[in-house]
Amino acid sequence: MKKIVPVIGIEMHCELKSNSKVFSSARNCFSEEANSNIRPLDMAFPGTLPVVNKKCVKDALKMALVLNCQVPEYMYFDRKNYYYPDLPKGYQITQNTEPVGVNGYLDIPYQNGIKKVLIHDIHLEEDSASLEHYFDATLIDYNRAGVPLLELVTEPCFNSSAEVLAFLEYIKTVYQYCDVSEADTKKGQIRCDVNVSIMPEGATTLGTKVEIKNVNGFGNVVEAIEYEIKRQTELMNAGKYDLVEQETRRFDEETGETYRMRSKVDAIDYKYFIEPNIPKYKITHEWLEKIKKEIPILPLERQKLYTTEYGLSEVDTNIIIKDKSLADYFEECLNLGIDAKVAANWLITQILGYLNKKDLPIEKIYLTPSRLKELITYQNKGLISSKQAKEIFNQVLTEEKEVATFIKEENAQISDEDKLTHIIKNILDNNPEQIKQYHNGKTNLFDYFVGQVMRETKGKANPVLTKEILTKLLGEITH
Repeated sequence: MKKIVPVIGIEMHCELKSNSKVFSSARNCFSEEANSNIRPLDMAFPGTLPVVNKKCVKDALKMALVLNCQVPEYMYFDRKNYYYPDLPKGYQITQNTEPVGVNGYLDIPYQNGIKKVLIHDIHLEEDSASLEHYFDATLIDYNRAGVPLLELVTEPCFNSSAEVLAFLEYIKTVYQYCDVSEADTKKGQIRCDVNVSIMPEGATTLGTKVEIKNVNGFGNVVEAIEYEIKRQTELMNAGKYDLVEQETRRFDEETGETYRMRSKVDAIDYKYFIEPNIPKYKITHEWLEKIKKEIPILPLERQKLYTTEYGLSEVDTNIIIKDKSLADYFEECLNLGIDAKVAANWLITQILGYLNKKDLPIEKIYLTPSRLKELITYQNKGLISSKQAKEIFNQVLTEEKEVATFIKEENAQISDEDKLTHIIKNILDNNPEQIKQYHNGKTNLFDYFVGQVMRETKGKANPVLTKEILTKLLGEITH
């Protein structure tokens, strides 16, 4: 039996971040109150005309450049003619004649290497309204009608659900880094159509493509792909691959299975034509160059920088770059002069632990990078120990007061050499038998002496200086 090779393509829809919708002045924001973000255009009232949101076009061009796409000379919009209950006009304003970007690619990290994902096109369009189905009625919410969408269409270049998941997780962070979308799957801001086929290893002809529509959540995308590969493989192994139809299916989250919706033997004729109410306009070279300068250092580039230049481990690096807010916090720490490894350690162990416990975003944390630097500076100067630094860290966050408030003489670390020498000499004078055993080879008693110093100073003695003085004084004592 020949090995089966899955072939997968993704159509990813991502809602853009903007104050208003892509063709109307209605607010573009998440709202749980139905029909609160609407204008007459969103409901296709007669006499209304679309007006293009320039920011949405700019963000679409930015993503086209990030994806190394060819950008057209002129910006066109088209009408995609079909009717659904959630599309009140009976057509969708989208791009077909000249998508904002075509023939691109994106390198993504995958299994300790790089995978090149081929991009067929990326285009800007408006979203439809949303429907809520009940046993005896269907309700419509126009809040989503006209929300700006970027549809990213890949080539069929994935061979496993793991590759698809790696791409989705990475492109999500790219959208967030470029500040064009929150890309929040919990708010339904990312939806995917998945195209799956299989073929025997070594074959050159693709198998029958099955489309799975509107899959929400990356976990569901993985489940849908795995189920469809399994379903098609079983049919092929049973000699019934001819039963695999070119069709559209839906994914059921409860059962983890896909179900037939409709046949798709031929491509639907949407009767595209150029949107007459939006004149084409030129995309100038100057505007593109300006947009290029706004593209930040992306996650993959930061990964290389953090591991090669700053010496961070891949594990720590991946934790930091996965969330743009964490990466921005880390970058600000570096700009303030905090050592990269020290900043990463505080961020991953202490700060992330606190955020997870309190279920807070890092933007809400009281301990800003400047306050963290102040805390680390006190520790580096020997005024507080690492243990005290962690205690003060918790106090700063609990009481929301400045770091200096908790740096007092009574809790400061003892780093005065003369003072420590006096304390240590007294301890040694009271432990002659232990000193004799130490010089007779029982060197583990060194830790005993350190413990005595810490007990005497209530843990405030500078540990490094303590060990240096102990080593010197014990070396001077002869028996």
